Amino acid sequence: MDDNGDTPLAEVSVVGVRVELPSQQPIVLLKEVDGDRYLPIWIGAVEATAIAFAQQGVVTARPMTHDLMRDLLASLDRPLESVTITDLRDGVFYAELGFSGGVSVSARPSDAIALAMRTGAVIRSAPAVLEEAGIAIPDEQEDEVEKFREFLDNITPEDFEHPSA
Repeated sequence: MDDNGDTPLAEVSVVGVRVELPSQQPIVLLKEVDGDRYLPIWIGAVEATAIAFAQQGVVTARPMTHDLMRDLLASLDRPLESVTITDLRDGVFYAELGFSGGVSVSARPSDAIALAMRTGAVIRSAPAVLEEAGIAIPDEQEDEVEKFREFLDNITPEDFEHPSA
């Protein structure tokens, strides 16, 4: 609990961007820093690319929208301090960009995460969002989950063919 009696926000880190099959819908996967919950957020393809580029350190010839936002904030001397995934209503996630002086701006989580990754701002989630949409995977199961992901990434239909008798 914080000084106001509220449950504190949980810091999360970006695990990466994945494509959910069979829908081909991109998701950004966040992980609770001091816990075992993962938070999958469905996002658009453009935002998925922006997050993946930031995570991989890709620099484009011309600034992408989130690079432009970062540069604008820097030129105005108004650094982004935090991103908070604030709510989940009717299957839609909501986020806020946090600036000094208690100033906040509503944003889509995908845009907020892409900007946070470019500025180094901390990303957090409201406890209620993690309670509703978080998926707990205990540490001892993480290795198995990663091995399964690698298996899925490398499997081909030919691997399931039966040898002829």
